[in-house]
Amino acid sequence: MKKIILVLALIGVFSIGVMAQSYKVVVNSSNTVSSLTKKQVSDYIMKKTKKWDNGTIVSPVDQLPNSADRGSFSKDIHGKATSAIKSFWQQAVFSGSGTPPPEQNTDSQVIEYVKSKAGSIGYVSSEANTDGVKVLSIN
Repeated sequence: MKKIILVLALIGVFSIGVMAQSYKVVVNSSNTVSSLTKKQVSDYIMKKTKKWDNGTIVSPVDQLPNSADRGSFSKDIHGKATSAIKSFWQQAVFSGSGTPPPEQNTDSQVIEYVKSKAGSIGYVSSEANTDGVKVLSIN
């Protein structure tokens, strides 16, 4: 019984490690930030924090709702399913209190968006080529 519990615990630790590696958070290369907490990333993507510490306006970018990376990002960073995040933005649009970040189809489109805007932040798959942007460490 103890061996089974140990094996299940190790599988759980391995699964968490794999899940944490499924995406990378990226910012424009001019951004001086090198690490953020999950809450900070969530606040930037959800437009709760509107400016970086240097005063640059935050320009978040999201992936399409059916993206596997968006699913794992939403659960890991926001602590919610993608459908809950979509619902939040639908309510914000309906009430006139906000608009969602633009959604890009591919990792390369997210990278191009992030390269083109000084205050941008987004996420891509862990396998994506991130040349030209800065990959952040998430605490």
